[in-house]
Amino acid sequence: MTGVRMQTVAAGEEGMRLDRWFRLHVPAIGRGRLEKLLRTGQIRVDGGRVRSGHRLAPGQTVRIPPAATLPPVPGKSGGDAGLAEELAGRICHIDREILAIDKPPGLAVQGGTGIGRHLDAALDGLRMGADERPRLVHRLDRDTSGVLLLARSATAARWLAQAFRDRTALKVYWCVVVGELRPVRATVTLPIAKMAAGNREKMQVDHDGGRRAVTDYEVVEQLGHRVAWVAVRPRTGRTHQIRVHMSALGTPVLGDGKYGGRDAFVDADGLARRLHLHARSISIPRPDGAQLEVRASLPDHMAATWRLFGFSGDDPAPDWPEA
Repeated sequence: MTGVRMQTVAAGEEGMRLDRWFRLHVPAIGRGRLEKLLRTGQIRVDGGRVRSGHRLAPGQTVRIPPAATLPPVPGKSGGDAGLAEELAGRICHIDREILAIDKPPGLAVQGGTGIGRHLDAALDGLRMGADERPRLVHRLDRDTSGVLLLARSATAARWLAQAFRDRTALKVYWCVVVGELRPVRATVTLPIAKMAAGNREKMQVDHDGGRRAVTDYEVVEQLGHRVAWVAVRPRTGRTHQIRVHMSALGTPVLGDGKYGGRDAFVDADGLARRLHLHARSISIPRPDGAQLEVRASLPDHMAATWRLFGFSGDDPAPDWPEA
């Protein structure tokens, strides 16, 4: 993850509380931001999650994410300064052109009927010293978590949007599906269209009037006939594409009652009844030939599911077919 700094605790800092250590080494961070970065696991000690009162030992390594060194988020009239401050603690990459946010589940990207809080309202507060307001270049569903890229200038917005149109941006999602997914590796080519009935947006497979939708997937770990951890690469960007395709295969995404109904839920103690779909990573070529790669950690409810089912959590290396 670009911009992450690893710093070793010095001999003279033995027994120092972590919050005091940060005030000494990263004075720009406030207590609120420190606590958010600790809660989301972006700040770690020797790779493990800790609290602000953790006592340090010489030789330990403290992970300092880029969000820890950013200046405080200024308030902005008409914007959501509180949400901007919260999202500043979820920055997983920042450079002169791009800001990458680890979007939490439940947060809409843009406003609409019945939507109170949304990321678009916080963009003025996420300038982070730039002259221009960051721009949305792609979207994630409200209940989907993970990597969301923002352009920090009009120039960056143009080449990012072009990369998404040309499908040179490689997006990889992690999900848990209910049931046994066979074959373990395949490409789904089922056209998708919006359903005509009802007020809520819902998509369906439509072989006559649907738009082309292509999804590559690979089963990473299968737990009997019960659930599977699946890595997914959507080649097209249709609304709810992964959810519709997984449901059409008879293995709905865990927690996706909208497309899987009751079949999308599993009775197990400690298992959240929330959508288990996460935008794990984006890899995108820059105009200068360099490659940007950004990853986002699992949200809390999915991390708990990984522990419950004993999934390894290591990044797989799927053998994706030629796009």
